[in-house]
Amino acid sequence: MEEHRHLPDSNRFSVLTATILLAYALTPFVKIPESKFILQLPGIIFPFRLTFSSIISVLVALLAAVGTDWLLRGHPHLGEQKTYQHSLLPAMTAWVIGLPLSALIIGPAWWVVFTLGGILLAMVFYAEYIVLDFSDLRHAPATVGLTAVSFALFLILSIAVFNTAQRLYLLMPALMIPMALVSLRALYLRLGGRWCIPWSIGISLVVGQIAMALHYWPLSPLSYGLFLLGPAYALTSIAGSIEEKRSWATLWIEPVIMLVIFWGLALILEK
Repeated sequence: MEEHRHLPDSNRFSVLTATILLAYALTPFVKIPESKFILQLPGIIFPFRLTFSSIISVLVALLAAVGTDWLLRGHPHLGEQKTYQHSLLPAMTAWVIGLPLSALIIGPAWWVVFTLGGILLAMVFYAEYIVLDFSDLRHAPATVGLTAVSFALFLILSIAVFNTAQRLYLLMPALMIPMALVSLRALYLRLGGRWCIPWSIGISLVVGQIAMALHYWPLSPLSYGLFLLGPAYALTSIAGSIEEKRSWATLWIEPVIMLVIFWGLALILEK
């Protein structure tokens, strides 16, 4: 197979990244009153808070998804490939970056998060461009990087959702849907472009059950996130190994080690 080493168009790359960061940089200086509304169904009331920062986060996520497609359209080996699967992680990254930015006031911590978030977003755009071509020389490290970012974002999301003390019926879809997407994307990259939808649904259901069981425990948000990250990573790793037809004598080693590490950290942080 002929190997390639292509770089994204610098103009598209810089415009896309700068536009998203500019939107976040200007958000703290725009003051719009918060809106509250209630969706009432038979026997259930759903309260919602609509803030300017939450609107910007959604719009920026959509911009990242559309912008990724625009960026990938310039790849010389795109051919007839679909690009929608490459938009999931950039959109999730852009959205998750907004969570800590909206919770912090302008200061050194805000600028540190803003800078690190910008670097992370640029790396995700760059890596998505690389993994589009399976014959790219940097495909393997880019795949590892995107998988690590996916689970790191799930950890951040778990912490943020638990920290808001949402009701269980709101927390479950907020965790299970991203978990399904994260595992689906991780398996797609690991297996060379194969979709494993049943595995991703099963993993999200298991993680959702664990999230439900831990919801009423007196845990810190970080420990809660680590308790979910452990089985999320372990189950995805096991699914990938099974699909690769690895030996049952060895496929469990990495998942168990990572599960012990994440749960060990969670227990240590609770002391």
